[in-house]
Amino acid sequence: MSDKPAVSSVQKGDVLLVLVDNPPVNAISQAVRAGLKEHVEKGLNDAATKAIVIACEGRTFVAGADIREFGKPPAGPSLQELLNGMEAGNKPVVAAVHGTALGGGFEIAMACHARVSDKAARVGLPEVKLGLLPGAGGTQRVPRVAGALVGLDLCTSGRMVPAAEALKFGLIDKIVDGDLREGAMEYARSLVGKPLKRSSEQQQPFDEAAFDKAAAEVLKKARGAMAPAKIIECIKASTHGTFKEGEAVERKNFMELLVSDQSKAMRYVFFAEREVLKVPSLEGVNPRPVSTAGVIGSGTMGAGITISLINSGMPVTVVENSQEALDKAMVRFKSTWERDVKLGRIDQATMDKRVGLLTLTTQFEALADKDIVIEAVFEEMALKKEIFGKLGKIVKAGAVLASNTSYLDIDAIGEASGRPADVIGMHFFSPANIMRLVEVIDGGRSAKDALATGVAVGKRMGKLPVVMGNCDGFVGNRILATWRKVADMMIEEGAYPQDFDAAMEAWGMAMGPYAVGDLAGLDIGMRRRKEFAHLRDNEKRDTGAIADAICALGRYGQKTGSGYYKYVDGKRTVDPVVTEIIERVSKEKGIARKPVTAEQMTSWVHASMVNEAAKILSENIVSRPLDVDIVKLNGYGFPVWRGGPMQEADRIGIDKVLATVKEVYKTAGKGFEPASALEWMVANNKKFADIKPGDLKGK
Repeated sequence: MSDKPAVSSVQKGDVLLVLVDNPPVNAISQAVRAGLKEHVEKGLNDAATKAIVIACEGRTFVAGADIREFGKPPAGPSLQELLNGMEAGNKPVVAAVHGTALGGGFEIAMACHARVSDKAARVGLPEVKLGLLPGAGGTQRVPRVAGALVGLDLCTSGRMVPAAEALKFGLIDKIVDGDLREGAMEYARSLVGKPLKRSSEQQQPFDEAAFDKAAAEVLKKARGAMAPAKIIECIKASTHGTFKEGEAVERKNFMELLVSDQSKAMRYVFFAEREVLKVPSLEGVNPRPVSTAGVIGSGTMGAGITISLINSGMPVTVVENSQEALDKAMVRFKSTWERDVKLGRIDQATMDKRVGLLTLTTQFEALADKDIVIEAVFEEMALKKEIFGKLGKIVKAGAVLASNTSYLDIDAIGEASGRPADVIGMHFFSPANIMRLVEVIDGGRSAKDALATGVAVGKRMGKLPVVMGNCDGFVGNRILATWRKVADMMIEEGAYPQDFDAAMEAWGMAMGPYAVGDLAGLDIGMRRRKEFAHLRDNEKRDTGAIADAICALGRYGQKTGSGYYKYVDGKRTVDPVVTEIIERVSKEKGIARKPVTAEQMTSWVHASMVNEAAKILSENIVSRPLDVDIVKLNGYGFPVWRGGPMQEADRIGIDKVLATVKEVYKTAGKGFEPASALEWMVANNKKFADIKPGDLKGK
C-alpha cells in the first residue's frame, strides 16, 4: 500500500491548490474527508492564502462515496461537517472539475463558492441507484441554485449532466478551454474581496403546481421504490424554511434509507454487476483478438446488435438476403444516429464516422476475414443450421461464430458448423442497442477462449455479459417460461389478466406479463407452442388453451389492435371477449373459478422463479445465485430495489419460499416439483448469500 497521502496541497502564489489523489476514482474515503478538512482549514487560516482551489489527480474529480464504508461505524469527519465548514469560510473556494463529479463529489463542488470545469466534465447525483439520496446537502444546495424541478430531475433520475447543460442550470459557473487548474485559480482570484455566493443561502422561484405534477410522474415510474419519495420530501423542504431545517430532513431520510431492505438490495446489485464479470470457469483465459465483426440479419435485433458494435468503434459488415432489406437497414441505422445527433448525444462528425464503419452486402463471402460473426435471424433451427454450415466453411479459422438464439440448442448449431469449439450463444435483448444484458452460452464443446471473447465483445459494447451453460431457454427464458405457466394457470383458476398485470406492476415489475405479451406479439408464443407440440409431456398441465383461443381470433396483441386487451388510441382496455374466453376454458377444464389475491399472484410467481433458478444452479447451468439476479434484473424487468429473485428470497426467508413452492406444486403438478437444492438449503439453514460458486451443483 502507498504511503502517499490521499490529499495534499501546494501554494500557487496567493491560491492554495488542494489535490485529492485516491485512485482509481478519488472516492470519498475517511482519509479523503480528513485530508480535505486539514488542507482547506490550512488555507482558511493562512493569511497569505486569498483563495482555495480543490482539484483531483488522475482521470476524474471525486466520483462519489466509498461504498465499501457503507454499513460500517462512521469515522469522522463527516462529509456534511466538512462541507458546511468550508462553505461558511471567509475565502473563496473553487472546484476544478474534470471527468465526473458524482454523488458526494458533486456535493463537494456544490459547497464550493464556484465551480469551474473542462468541457468534457459531467456532474450528477446517482445515489438513487443505490436506494439512497444525496446525504451531504445535495438535495438542498442543488435546488437552491438551479430550482426545484432541476433538483428533482437530477436526484430522482441519477443521470449525469454534461458541463454545457450544468452551465445553463448555474451548477457550473465557467467552462475552461485551456488548462483547467490555471483557469480555476484565475477564476478564484477574481472572487477575492467580493461577496461569496453560498449555495445554501440561495433561493429560486418555486412553482408548487408544476413541482407536484413532476413529483407525481416520478412516483408513478418508481413503482414502489422508497428513495424517490424520500427525495421529493427533501427537495420540497429546500423550497421553504432554512437550509439547516432542510438539511435535517435530508439527514433523517438518508439514515432511514441507509438501513432499508431496498437500499441493501440495490447495493448488492451494484457489487453483483461487477462480480458477474469475473467468471469462475474463465479465470486466466484470454479472449481471442477481435477488431472486426459481421452480423447476419438486419431486423430489429440484428440492427440493434450492429449499432452497439459500431458505437463501440468496431467496423461491422451486415449480411442480408436482399438489397431491399439492406436499404431498409441503412434507413434504420441512419435514423438512430440522426436522433442521437438531434438529442446532443453525439456530434455530426461522430455520426459520419459510424456510418463509415458500416458495410452492407448480400454476400456471405464478405464475412470470411471477420474476427467474430453474430447471427441474428428468425428463431428457426433449420435456418440457423444452414447459416452455420456456411459460416463454418467460409469464415477464417479461429473466428468466433455466435448465435443470437433465445431458446435453441447451441450444441446442435455448433455441430452444424463443423467447428463447434468456435461456436457460442450470444443472446441479446431487444432493443439490443439499449438493453444491457447478453447471455453468453457455452455449447458444451465451445472453447473457453471463444466464451471469453463473447464476454470481452459484450463488455466492449457496454453490455453485462452473463456466462451460462446450454439448456432450453438458457437462464432468462427458462425461468420466464416457468413462471408464465404459473400465471396462466392462475388465470384458469380464477384471476384475470388485468388483475394479474396490476398485481405484478404494483409489486414493482416494469410491466405485467399479459401487457408484455401483447407488446411482443402473441403469435410468437403461438408458433413456438405449435413447433414443439410433439414434445409436450402429456402428464404436465397444459396452460396454453387461453392464449391459443385468443390467437385463433387473429388477436396477436398491439400490432393487431387486440390481444389479451383491446387497444384504442394506443391505450389498453379490458375486453369482454377475453373474459368470456377465459371463463369458457376454465369451465371446459372442469375448474371451479375462485378469487385469487394479489399477494398470492406475486408470491407464487416469485417462488416459481426461485424454484426454477435453484434447479438451474443444481444443474450448474450457472454456478452463482448472482448470475440469475443479474439476468432477471437486466433483461426481464425485475424490480431493482428487490435485488433480483434470489436476493428477494433471502429477504423473505428460504423456508417461506419453499413452503410457497409446495403450494404451487399442489396445483400445478409435474414440472413444478420443489427443487432439491432449495430443500437442502432449508435443511442446512443456508441463504443464497451463503452460496459459493458450485455449492449447489448436484444438490
